[in-house]
Amino acid sequence: HFEIDEKHGTDYHKRFLEFVKMVQQENLVIGGAMTDPKGDRSKGPSEQDDPDLFTRIVDTDEKGVYVSGAKAHQTGCINSHWIILMPTIRLTEADKDWAIVGAIPADAKGVTYIYGRQSCDTRSMEEGDIDDGNAKFGGQEALIILDRVFIPWDKVFMHGEYEFASMLVERFTCYHRRSYVCKTGLGDVLIGAAATIADYNGIPKVSHIKDKIIEMTHLNETIFAAGIASSHQGHKMKSGVYLNDDMLAQVCKHNVTRFPYEISRLAQDIAGGLVVTLPSEKDFRHPEAGPLLKKYLAGRKGVDVENRMRILRLIE
Repeated sequence: HFEIDEKHGTDYHKRFLEFVKMVQQENLVIGGAMTDPKGDRSKGPSEQDDPDLFTRIVDTDEKGVYVSGAKAHQTGCINSHWIILMPTIRLTEADKDWAIVGAIPADAKGVTYIYGRQSCDTRSMEEGDIDDGNAKFGGQEALIILDRVFIPWDKVFMHGEYEFASMLVERFTCYHRRSYVCKTGLGDVLIGAAATIADYNGIPKVSHIKDKIIEMTHLNETIFAAGIASSHQGHKMKSGVYLNDDMLAQVCKHNVTRFPYEISRLAQDIAGGLVVTLPSEKDFRHPEAGPLLKKYLAGRKGVDVENRMRILRLIE
């Protein structure tokens, strides 16, 4: 916003600071909506057969602008208070109508959410509390449909300044890819769960098990290190805010596209086949099947079979 104001004499930066003050004062959750459906990837927004495949300005009046389109893969959008809409690629002069940044309430008129599927998601409708996963705090994604959604001028932070779209995308991804350091929290849980199931199976001190847990820890902390290094190497911009190091942010992202899968593979190796063949909680509660499962799925002495089941579901 600061650079746009410098070139065009706009007041986007001031508007955005006022928005940030409101967010901080009211402790609001913001969803950053950047990714468009894109359609034919070889074409830009203005070249698409359907112009709504990239979010665009469809009307403007003295009160604000109206936008239509969609935003895809939006994690946590349903439990956000506000959504900030942004371009997703570099734009040309022909794409001016797609150069829009603005904030909308998550329940604004014209907004529709189509909830994405997740593996095992119907388990939450079953009885019990073991098979349904992280029911209270699990994440979710949705496709956001925008049908002539109104954005008042004080919540508009880019309007037609297409030449700044690539800068916005680069800075957004720089912050976002450094934020992948959060995946190490999940990694910590998985490492702890792997160590726990090894103990439940009676093999916590076996050398190849310890080697696997050490390797999991090494991979997890490598992700963390790149994210922290990116922040440490940050620099101050004209607006006064800091931007983390771009190269190290990309390294953090690259690590996250590889290491969690190896961490998961090692956890599955430690846990054994039951992580994918474990019967349901309903079977464990069954008057005939339950006692058989508790007999044959026992681990080391002193470990409750239900606790073994729960840690396997956590790993899953």
